[in-house]
Amino acid sequence: MAELPVLRTVLGDYPHTVPLKNGTVSGTRARLDFLPVSPIHRAFGPMVRDEAYDLCELAVVTALQAIAYERPVVLLPAVVAARFQRGCLITHASRPVRPEDLKGKRIGVRSYTQTTGMWVRAHLAEDYGLAAQDIRWTTREGAHVAEYADPAFVTADPHTASLPDLLREGHIDAAVLGNDLPEGNEFVPVLPDAAARDQQWWQQHAFMPINHMVAVAESTCRENAAAVRESYAMLRRADASVERSDGTPHPTLFGFDRLREPFETVIDACLAQGLLPRRLTPEEVFQPAREVLGNDAG
Repeated sequence: MAELPVLRTVLGDYPHTVPLKNGTVSGTRARLDFLPVSPIHRAFGPMVRDEAYDLCELAVVTALQAIAYERPVVLLPAVVAARFQRGCLITHASRPVRPEDLKGKRIGVRSYTQTTGMWVRAHLAEDYGLAAQDIRWTTREGAHVAEYADPAFVTADPHTASLPDLLREGHIDAAVLGNDLPEGNEFVPVLPDAAARDQQWWQQHAFMPINHMVAVAESTCRENAAAVRESYAMLRRADASVERSDGTPHPTLFGFDRLREPFETVIDACLAQGLLPRRLTPEEVFQPAREVLGNDAG
């Protein structure tokens, strides 16, 4: 019997990826070889610049920029991480700032292209009428896609301190943090009604704000399309094995049709914030994946 094709894979640890990593869900036409990368965003640059992996988790903003700048990645219709974002904008409890007063303030973010930052800016625009350029954004890192340059209203921060330390020292007025949100009472959300507004957003849009997708190297699609199809099927089976309540927000989403409206929302937000050089369409974004997976992928 011929050996199964092995795909070098980077995926975070989630309830829906555990079955893939522990072998509970496996395939007959491909095997996933999981490589440890932590934090997960450190895999994004090598993936879009060098096809460093066959199959890799990828932030949605990075994925859209990669497509716009014709990098060799194919985005699958697979969301593996999503979350509500309004609570990710924090300030120091000793110097609270109201969202109505953010115009002209300094907000720190790991990268202007960070997807959590994109969603925070989108929410500030829809909730308070604040445009991205109304705020002074300070960053610690550049984009994963080398061809992209930050807008003129974004400044690279020269400090080596962490974002929480910059808040403590008063160098910035607020910060966007994601999985690294600090615990305790030292920091407070800028949006005091974040949870309620997020719930209203969910009821209106029927999807959680998308953070991370799954992308495949273009060369892998070209050389082993069957293994890519098998991998996508495995992702869906692993997700289906997780028990969830109907009618509640889910952090995963699969299928071309189900992702069309969410991607229109994301693309609109990216354009408004200067994150894309031109307008993409959901059809353009997913056409390469359709050619590999076929229309039966949803």
